[in-house]
Amino acid sequence: MSRTLIWLRGDLRLADNPLFTFATPPEALLCVVALDEAWLEPPPGLETPRIGPARLRFLWESLIALRGELLRRGSDLLVRIGDPVEAVAALVDAYAIDEVRVRADPGWDEQQAHALLSSRLDERVTLRRFDTGTLLDEASLPTPLADLPGSFSAFRRRVERAWTIPEAVPAPVTLPGWPEGAPRGFPPLGQVCARAAAWAPDERGEFAFAGGEAAGRARLDHYLWQSGAIARYKQTRNGLVGADFSTRLSPWLAHGCLSARQVHDAVGAWEARHGANESSYWVVFELLWREYFHWAARQEGAALFGARRLPAPDDGFRAWCEGRTGVPFVDAAMRELAATGWLSNRARQNVASFLVNELEGDWHLGAAWFEACLVDYDVASNWGNWRYVAGVGRDTRDRWFNVLKQARDYDPAGRYVAHWQPELAELPPGQARHQPWRVAPTRFASPVVEAPGWRDWLLPRGAAED
Repeated sequence: MSRTLIWLRGDLRLADNPLFTFATPPEALLCVVALDEAWLEPPPGLETPRIGPARLRFLWESLIALRGELLRRGSDLLVRIGDPVEAVAALVDAYAIDEVRVRADPGWDEQQAHALLSSRLDERVTLRRFDTGTLLDEASLPTPLADLPGSFSAFRRRVERAWTIPEAVPAPVTLPGWPEGAPRGFPPLGQVCARAAAWAPDERGEFAFAGGEAAGRARLDHYLWQSGAIARYKQTRNGLVGADFSTRLSPWLAHGCLSARQVHDAVGAWEARHGANESSYWVVFELLWREYFHWAARQEGAALFGARRLPAPDDGFRAWCEGRTGVPFVDAAMRELAATGWLSNRARQNVASFLVNELEGDWHLGAAWFEACLVDYDVASNWGNWRYVAGVGRDTRDRWFNVLKQARDYDPAGRYVAHWQPELAELPPGQARHQPWRVAPTRFASPVVEAPGWRDWLLPRGAAED
């Protein structure tokens, strides 16, 4: 009797998932998610788990939704908490598994887990890795992975010259049955993490993410077909307040509730009806950035992360995490991150630059904090973007953001900062809200740093703007 185990790691969907595509289906199928118990503990140097309550709650919602889809097709889902390799290896032994399927992960820790599992498996068991969730398979990259270009621009030009993105495939109608006697199901979230079970996003975020494949498709349909917001994406993507200035698809992509090909197909269908424009192209452009980070992480392995042990946090880093640097544009973003698990791309770049360049903080700490807080944490995009802002690794150009100029350009009236810091709403709209220590020094403390590069954007002390 042939038996297959699918080890799900960030592939929490049935549609366009090659893990569930069989030339000859096995007679029994065991679908497993193994949550690493180490993720529930703080890494050295931080006081928050690697997977924070926002992401853990989204993950559990996605697991519940996935189990429902599997049950409808004659299968089920098992979730284990502990050491992932030990959990999968024990199931392989206990239920006479012939084949283990898993995605080819970009993360180094995940790649090492694959290698360790391979060494643990009996020779009769086949371990197969699949490219899942990306636009391209490794075989269809414009260059061998070892020769991946050092910059995104070079990668994009090569891909766009002659690319063919395969269409997403539909979900299977039926699946092989569950192995007789095998355990199934998973514990309620409250038993795993009470904080995650009780967590709810702050309503000021103006958007609530719900995990699962159906929720991801609903968001995609809303953004393209119901709101038509895709037609304005190029103009609105640097927004800070509201639900539709951004696609907000990243959590579903990060957890594999949606694939990049599904998004690409949907954009193509929208363009076929409404005509392509620079905004619809820019959505695909962002998918290409995600694609590049994925393959760059696969190529670089452990080098993506640098030192394995985080440096000790200092007072500046703690002030940054807690949104109390005294710089409203930074503090508003960090408070939004803590309250919602999400940040706009514009805000992410600014707070990252502020930590690295103004506070002279270690970018590894910033990346680890984002890993803990973000509902859309993706190992390749998160660590790749932090290295990009820090100017290390593949692209070492300086990317310093003058946060006061950025605030003036992207939040000219101070609406965003007042949204997350209501005490600023009492000040006149404009730069007064971004530099409150200048206009009301008795009420607002000076920031933790005043970098020389800010001088051109400082208000005269005591001045207020109309």
